[in-house]
Amino acid sequence: MVDWAGYLWYFLKIMTDIFRVVIQFATVLFAISVHESAHAWAADKFGDPTARLQGRITLNPIAHIDLIGTIIFPLILAVVGAPVFGWAKPVMVNPYNLRNRRRDGMYISAAGPAANILIALGVILLLAIFKNPILLSAGPSIILLLKIATNLLMINIFLAVFNLIPIPPLDGSGILEGLLKGEALALFEKIKPYGFLILLVIIYTHALDSIANLIFTMLFKVFPFLIFIMLKAGALA
Repeated sequence: MVDWAGYLWYFLKIMTDIFRVVIQFATVLFAISVHESAHAWAADKFGDPTARLQGRITLNPIAHIDLIGTIIFPLILAVVGAPVFGWAKPVMVNPYNLRNRRRDGMYISAAGPAANILIALGVILLLAIFKNPILLSAGPSIILLLKIATNLLMINIFLAVFNLIPIPPLDGSGILEGLLKGEALALFEKIKPYGFLILLVIIYTHALDSIANLIFTMLFKVFPFLIFIMLKAGALA
């Protein structure tokens, strides 16, 4: 006898997984497009038109796609069932076009994470509308919107936190470099070649997870309604 119920359950599980990956992939593409276009916009404002001339001031993800970071790596994560994450190709900046290399470079580095933080705050304001229990029980369309919004919130926070780590080649290193002077700057320049190795250690030891958990804990204390909404959307399941 054919176990139709089992086949149906398996089919629904596959479709649910595909749906989850599509939402995560779409929100990642949007978040990294916002991030990179913010870098390009800031560079143009500070005197370097390189990224603008390359068409990088756009939310069109095609302009920012990196084969490994935007396609292959996220697909591998999706296949193994991990949360989808990725990166885009870096924005090219010619420091010789900047009026003040260190200061302007610092602001350009900060523009990407700042844009992700602004998107996250915008999502929180949107989710505040859904504190009303009547809206939360409105049906599947509301749940779909909540899933998209909560994924967008989490990926933008993770992207901002990750890039603010002051280790090359992340944006935090550009910010720190703009703030340091004298011997501290010279020491930082010596550490820069080992940035990638240090970053691997941080990822391997799950230090980033601890930082992200701390930020979400603080976020839930300031906006307690987010806990219920994210549970409703399945983001904290």
